[in-house]
Amino acid sequence: MEHHPATLSAQENRKVDGAASQANALAFDRVGMQFPDGTLALEDVTLHIKQGEFVSVVGPSGCGKSTLLKIASGLIPQTSGTVTVDRNNLGYTFQDATLLPWRKVLGNVELLMELRGYSPEERRRIAQEQINLVGLSGFENHYPKRLSGGMKMRASLARSLALNPSVFMFDEPFGALDEITRERLNDELIDLYMRKGFTGLFITHSIPEAVYMSSKVIVMSRRPGRILQVFDVPFAYPRAPELRYDADFSALCGEISISLRQAIEG
Repeated sequence: MEHHPATLSAQENRKVDGAASQANALAFDRVGMQFPDGTLALEDVTLHIKQGEFVSVVGPSGCGKSTLLKIASGLIPQTSGTVTVDRNNLGYTFQDATLLPWRKVLGNVELLMELRGYSPEERRRIAQEQINLVGLSGFENHYPKRLSGGMKMRASLARSLALNPSVFMFDEPFGALDEITRERLNDELIDLYMRKGFTGLFITHSIPEAVYMSSKVIVMSRRPGRILQVFDVPFAYPRAPELRYDADFSALCGEISISLRQAIEG
């Protein structure tokens, strides 16, 4: 198990030649964010995520994790630094499933394609493919109020997957779910990641979830958020549920927990 100080990661990130630059699906370079009320949320964040990587970010509450995603997606502009990402090919899943209550599952999954001008036939075909992929076959005509929390999140994933994003951002999508449902959706998301080959940036408060899902885990400081440490995750995909009880898995979770505790206390 390897882990690297943030200073080394920043040095490596700055050594980017033309070929390496093309391999980055998402890049933050010295990004800072200060809100109009004077709150400094992020400071000097440099993070390069290569195509096909799945990176999780953990950190104290209020350290700017979700702000990073909002900046990357263009929902808010950073106040300093640069962000490089193809926003025309980007998926985003929020903490809440954000389904329209007056639309059935099929209509919710079609929504983004409808906004992009897809034909009704194409919308229906692609939406059904994604509904099948996330395991919601048979629930196409159910309204969100009739779905469990896990099923709502599957519908949300299907809606974003319909646009076949090359970069997929997840803002604590499973945080409100019970442990068993959360673990099941972790496994299903890994399966989707392997099938689709997207680049993932995943925000979570759960260290075991971060390690289980990711090829790399980033630890951020308390506000203003900075990258403190980068941990490589050595376990190969696909990942069996039993990995969660492996001694090396527990040891890596422990190292990250120590780093996070220092971030909170520091």
